[in-house]
Amino acid sequence: MLGNQTAFADLYRQTSAKLFGVALRMLKREDWAEEVLQDSFINIWRHAAEYNAHKSAPMTWMNSIVRNRALDLLRRPGLEIAQQDESLIEAWEDPDSGPLDRLLKSNEAAALARCLQQLESKQRQSIMLAFYHGLTHAQLARHLQQPLGTVKSWIRRGLERLKRCLAP
Repeated sequence: MLGNQTAFADLYRQTSAKLFGVALRMLKREDWAEEVLQDSFINIWRHAAEYNAHKSAPMTWMNSIVRNRALDLLRRPGLEIAQQDESLIEAWEDPDSGPLDRLLKSNEAAALARCLQQLESKQRQSIMLAFYHGLTHAQLARHLQQPLGTVKSWIRRGLERLKRCLAP
């Protein structure tokens, strides 16, 4: 059992900043992102045995869990959507670096930002909307007022370029 706790702690330490960033981008509220991150890690841990490496990379699988949890939260009936008060934001601040701070400071984030800047604008916009806002291909096509096949091509080519750029 202790080995499982250590493994879980390692997994959290290595991935929480990135996954928190995904949730925060989608939800725009730190408290909701923290809730989604906690629910997601519980779900990830409980269903780890069901993970299939042939279907996706581990980070992709965990990202989809976080995105789906965030979308579920946004779809809740009667969800309180309130403007954030500056004093409330200051009260949330923690002097210790949190997951978002670690994400922004990480070398991987800097490399990703550099590689994203190298993409064509339509590829970058499509990928950012899909990843950070959770839009599907069909939603992207409607939002960008482009054919579905075009949007899918932008994303596929953009992801291929990102993969080549980020490869060691």
